[in-house]
Amino acid sequence: MCGIIGYTGSRNGVSVILEGLKKLEYRGYDSAGVAWFTENGSVDVRRCTGKIKNLAAVVEGEKLSGTTAIGHTRWATHGKPSEENAHPHRSDGIVIVHNGIIENYLDLKKGLSAKGYTFSSDTDTEVLCHLIREHSGKLPLEDAVREALKEVKGAYALAVINEKEPGKVVGVRKDSPLVVGLGDGEYFIASDVPAFLNYSREVIFLDDGEMVVMTADGVCITRLDGSPVRKDVVTVTWSPAMAEKGGYRHFMLKEIFEQPRAVSDTIRGRFSIESGEVNIEEFGLSAGELGGIKKIFIVACGSSWHAALAGKYMIEELARIPVEVDIASEFRYRGPIISAENLMIVITQSGETADTLAAQREARRLGARVLSICNVVGSTSAREADAVFYTHSGPEIGVASTKAFLTQFTAVYLLAVALGQEKGSVDPARSRELLQDLVLLPGKIEAALTVDDEVKAIAQDYVKARGFIYLGRGINYPMALEGALKLKEISYIHAEGYPAGEMKHGPIALIDEDLPVVILISKDSLLDKMLTSIQEVKSRGGRVIAISAEACSAVCEVSLNCLLVPDTNHFLAPMLLAVPLQLLAYHIGVLRGCDVDQPRNLAKSVTVE
Repeated sequence: MCGIIGYTGSRNGVSVILEGLKKLEYRGYDSAGVAWFTENGSVDVRRCTGKIKNLAAVVEGEKLSGTTAIGHTRWATHGKPSEENAHPHRSDGIVIVHNGIIENYLDLKKGLSAKGYTFSSDTDTEVLCHLIREHSGKLPLEDAVREALKEVKGAYALAVINEKEPGKVVGVRKDSPLVVGLGDGEYFIASDVPAFLNYSREVIFLDDGEMVVMTADGVCITRLDGSPVRKDVVTVTWSPAMAEKGGYRHFMLKEIFEQPRAVSDTIRGRFSIESGEVNIEEFGLSAGELGGIKKIFIVACGSSWHAALAGKYMIEELARIPVEVDIASEFRYRGPIISAENLMIVITQSGETADTLAAQREARRLGARVLSICNVVGSTSAREADAVFYTHSGPEIGVASTKAFLTQFTAVYLLAVALGQEKGSVDPARSRELLQDLVLLPGKIEAALTVDDEVKAIAQDYVKARGFIYLGRGINYPMALEGALKLKEISYIHAEGYPAGEMKHGPIALIDEDLPVVILISKDSLLDKMLTSIQEVKSRGGRVIAISAEACSAVCEVSLNCLLVPDTNHFLAPMLLAVPLQLLAYHIGVLRGCDVDQPRNLAKSVTVE
């Protein structure tokens, strides 16, 4: 959530900033702003509510010749969305953009007010701006920022400029992502790589407590105490074109249709069909380490949590290791009993989710080894984990997770097979079967996508529904949760996912002729029980939308609507059932006129608690 970009070089700074902010729209925002050095050396600031196109209209006609600028998209925390609360904020010549939350801003504000500072916004960021101004005096900007931050408690990513120091941008990171881009005589700072990917693929990921000073002469990275730090330069392998829509109407639809490729990239080179072996070293683990694992904890948020829940079913059945799954935001507040005999798995697309990072750090503090399943190379979770498995799904711009979710699911499946091999509960023949099913999966996802026109027709019938129930059993229960979440995120229709066996314990009271019930069915030992659930819904007038494996096509005879996907083993079946769920949410959202790529109130990466 929120987006920062800063630039210094030889290009038109405002143009670079506006382009970068467009690339960061997926992070979620309600207002935007830009600040730049003018020809006479002063700094101009323009802000507005709404979309980046509104900001572009505000600066249209301005004389934009400055080559150093900073910009921001804001997702409201302190203070409502308004022009006054939008970033950048300024205090005399100090201008700042900020992601995060300053926890002690009220105390700081009280002290600054006593010194004569006045405030025009409700934000914690303006307090920080005044605080830097208070410390500036004759100090260089970077030292003023250092002194100010000694008084600050909270999380932040900052980009700061000073009217007295043209061409300099100072960035600092603590518990909020910030990356540096290295170009040819030009330098960038941003919340995420897509902001400057058109200009540079050479990036440096800042760690907590690190500062970058960018000038025309280059970048200097230090710790907040001023000591130098050596940083590795990472080359981003995906191209700017991968982050564009490629002819699709929305990023979400593009990313749904990218899933066969994304799953292929996740599994490529990580196992051998001939031997039936998964390369456990791909997970940063060794066979020796696995022998001592008595229990596994998995933590995640949102769709990643649903992948974690499915992972529990897979790991426990295939490897016979007990698994506990937590929502990351709850994990450390329940006093978890975790030790060196446990493996903590964190699942995170961005690697920057604040609650997941907090859980990860708590697990490490308690002595557990941490494996991060992550999409973003160099992210905080990846850097801080003991081991990391990159899903390689490529950039996911749509806020609602689609291809990232399926690749996370794929990663946990591979891990479950690998653990089963190491524990001796999966023999080579069984392993080869499981891996062969995985090899065939991308093609089956491709086949599942052919239901798109059918889903679109069904969406027409349910676009005015006031609520949905999603039902699944066993490993399909997490998929019921995922389907309901997608619909809520994209269409703003209330939806709930339940284990089908729980329907009689409350949710059945909701069923009438107006309620659509999505029922997920795969060919497993629970098939007969799911057929019973369909009859229970029908007998009360409910409208059944069955999403089923082809082997269970008989369900179409007893369902009002029916969508069939290819058959596979019962561990992978939920991934194929997910495709119509994603398409149903997408098409209903589009028909309702919702912004499916940037749903209201949501952010791609929740980087504050």
